[in-house]
Amino acid sequence: MDRYSRLIAWLKVLLPLAALGLLSTLFLLSRNIDPVAAIPFAEAEIKERLLGEQITEPFFSGTTRGGDQVTLSARAVRLGEGHSNRTDDLSVEIGLASGANVSLSSEMGSFDVEESELTLQGNVLIATSNGYNLTSETLTTSFEELSVVSPGPVSGQSPIGTLHAGQLRLQRQPGNENVHLNFTNGVKLLYRPQNLEE
Repeated sequence: MDRYSRLIAWLKVLLPLAALGLLSTLFLLSRNIDPVAAIPFAEAEIKERLLGEQITEPFFSGTTRGGDQVTLSARAVRLGEGHSNRTDDLSVEIGLASGANVSLSSEMGSFDVEESELTLQGNVLIATSNGYNLTSETLTTSFEELSVVSPGPVSGQSPIGTLHAGQLRLQRQPGNENVHLNFTNGVKLLYRPQNLEE
């Protein structure tokens, strides 16, 4: 047997033994883990969860009487007094029967189950598939007869320029299948003409 063959024969024995030695030191030198300390919750979060009932990452989907698809999701829902529930990191997607889409999101909100009304509060973002990107502080949504109302001012970008209005209202008119987006109470539009193709 030549020198190279003897080296290979020894390595076939030594390398598995070295691997076993490394694995055994891993178990011998490992730290003891306290199972109580390993719980991945902060003390404040545990206290908050113990104070009341909550649902983590809820998802709701339904259809309005007019045939509009509505999906609602949040980071958490906390059960409040009566029929009102508080939500965190709220997101609403509305697929209108006409084919357009409306996206709503906010830092927090409240949902009245009995009235099917949702109030979004804190940095409310409104985006539509036809080019509106608006912000507001408060937005009230009713899912029975699809109605989205901003009681306060809204501002942002429209398909034709920068828009400021005292109130926004998105709703279906009686006897009409189309949903209209109306701006009222002092509307200001800074028109930005589009480049026309020749």
